[in-house]
Amino acid sequence: MLVKFIIVFLLLFILFNLFRALYLMVSNNQSGKPMSHYLGRRVLYSALVIALILSSAFFGFIPLNSNPVITKHTQIQTSIAIQRPQSANTKQPPEKQNAALNPNAP
Repeated sequence: MLVKFIIVFLLLFILFNLFRALYLMVSNNQSGKPMSHYLGRRVLYSALVIALILSSAFFGFIPLNSNPVITKHTQIQTSIAIQRPQSANTKQPPEKQNAALNPNAP
């Protein structure tokens, strides 16, 4: 659990450095550290986070999700509905057409 907190802290620190570099890029302030200093620090900590995740997964400190290719799922179709014949023809058969037009017909 401690490893996850460290990773989250490092990710927040990466975001802080990214926005610090953005502020220096937008402002006209030339005094102090250059923008590349903060961007380089961001890249360094990003590599550190990736190395930390890989090493902690290798040593078993954080569990990884299983590969979905290995897990085989089978689906069984269970249908209780009765199949009915379907037709795209909306025209009524001739014997029902007369009954619809003339309700008193035999």
